[in-house]
Amino acid sequence: MIGLNFSLHEFLRRFEQDIQAEIDAHNDIYKSVDGNKSKMVKALGNSEEAVFLQHRLDDMNQRWSDLKAKSANIRAHLEASAERWSRLLGLLEELWRWICMKDEELAKQMPVGGDVPTLLQQQNHCTTLCSELKEREHIVISTLDQARMFLADQPIEGPGEPRKNLQPKTADLTPEEKARGLARAIRKQTGEVRERWERLKGHVGGWQTEVEQALERLQDLQSSMDQLDLHLTRAEETKATWQPVGDLLIDSLQDHIDKTSAFREEITPLRQDVRVVNELAAELTLLDIQLSSTASRQLDQLNMRCKILQVAVEDRLKLLQEAHRDFGPSSQHFLSTSVQLPWQRAVSQNKVPYYINHQTQTTCWDHPKMTELYQSLADLNNVRFSAYRTAMKIRRLQKALCLDLLDLSVAQNTFEQHKLTNNSHLLSVPDVINCLTSIYDGLEQEHKDLVNVPLCVDMCLNWLLNVYDTGRSGKIRVLSMKIGLLSLSKGHLEEKYKYLFSQVASAGDTCDQRQLGLLLHEAIQIPRQLGEVAAFGGSNIEPSVRSCFQHVNNKVELEPQQFVDWMRLEPQSMVWLPVLHRVAAAETAKHQAKCNICKECPIVGF
Repeated sequence: MIGLNFSLHEFLRRFEQDIQAEIDAHNDIYKSVDGNKSKMVKALGNSEEAVFLQHRLDDMNQRWSDLKAKSANIRAHLEASAERWSRLLGLLEELWRWICMKDEELAKQMPVGGDVPTLLQQQNHCTTLCSELKEREHIVISTLDQARMFLADQPIEGPGEPRKNLQPKTADLTPEEKARGLARAIRKQTGEVRERWERLKGHVGGWQTEVEQALERLQDLQSSMDQLDLHLTRAEETKATWQPVGDLLIDSLQDHIDKTSAFREEITPLRQDVRVVNELAAELTLLDIQLSSTASRQLDQLNMRCKILQVAVEDRLKLLQEAHRDFGPSSQHFLSTSVQLPWQRAVSQNKVPYYINHQTQTTCWDHPKMTELYQSLADLNNVRFSAYRTAMKIRRLQKALCLDLLDLSVAQNTFEQHKLTNNSHLLSVPDVINCLTSIYDGLEQEHKDLVNVPLCVDMCLNWLLNVYDTGRSGKIRVLSMKIGLLSLSKGHLEEKYKYLFSQVASAGDTCDQRQLGLLLHEAIQIPRQLGEVAAFGGSNIEPSVRSCFQHVNNKVELEPQQFVDWMRLEPQSMVWLPVLHRVAAAETAKHQAKCNICKECPIVGF
């Protein structure tokens, strides 16, 4: 509390003014009396009147001195009070300057930072500012209370009253004017301090909330980006270990395809992580928080790295699959060596091979060696009997394809190995090549000098397509391939009959007319392709089916042995098959006879 109550100050001021006015009004009289007192006393001589007058003059002098002293004391007290009020004004001005300075500091911190380090610095500054406000709050409240108490006893100035400067020249003003000027200054400064103080507290509170919210969201974003960066780095380290596709072994291509596919699945969640990071960044934009250049650059780099990684994985997988298709075990690349210049092996869209003669600029479906083989078969057209003529053609074809080296059991095991159980299933050209490659790889191990795997596979594929896919659709039924290969395989004739029968037999090891018809239909295609089908009843196998079931008294189903017994009768549609075996056996037969022309003896074969 500042000294005395202002009402008392006002009373004292007016009292002092009245005293001073009285003193001033009687000052001349006092001086006149005081200056003539000696004369007045002398004039009375030594009488009692002189003594009484002297006593009255001394008393007047004493009272005059006391009155002046009292006026001086009151003036001194008023001046001391005015000094305290001036200090109050100075304190208000100091507070106003401090509040303005903190307001400026707060303004310099804006806007909200765009990365975690900046926001942490802003949070620390905000915390420090809050502490400073808390420390100053007691002083501000106390000072404003003092000003309020001072102003409560001040008369409110009317709109017509003159307003002086806050700090007028004191020499030109009366004490009363000084007091009023001081009151006006304190009132004005108090209003400004209160207003700025409340505004600063509001700004600091709002700023602190804004910074904390932004910091929480940016920390979430930064944490997500750091996690994504870690996952990307690990994925990139794995990618860095990849060998160029051209340096990989052909046998390892499938393994690398599997590993790359698994890796693609592993990095799939990264897309979701990138999406989350981008959504968090978009939420900051909605809150008018602009990412810093550092954070923005990191976000862009993460998006780019993720995209580059995904593209690299897809590109590598595509290259591996193309390499596996062109050079892998199921590819036809290894068959390119089956032809020599000027010929080139090519593959159509449906994987069917064709052959280009660069010398004549022509193409054809048949392998050059197959064309030569078919031309050589024309020499056998002079053989009189159709069954032998056909059998000799097939024998030459069988040897050219090296199928005379293929055991029936090996062929059947290969079918089982490739899970060729569904006879109606259509095989693509790569599927047929896979099966033929397995067959000829096995034959090469036993007959290295006789079997050229690429040539044999390509020739046998060519023959199967000529017999069972003349339109070059690129599809062959499982049953067709089985019957074709088994018919030309080596083995005991009756065993071959049983193997052929088993291909169409049902689970009970029997077959009906439809199943037998399928077998005979597939088998008759072999002589048909050689242009010899007419001698075997044509393409109509119904008579042969009826003949077989009439042989077993028209039973509904046929048993294996019954089929073998019927085949021993050498039915017209299948007579070429036993004759083929007789021709093959006759090739090594020695006849103790002498040729009349070349004199060779003994004669071997026909």
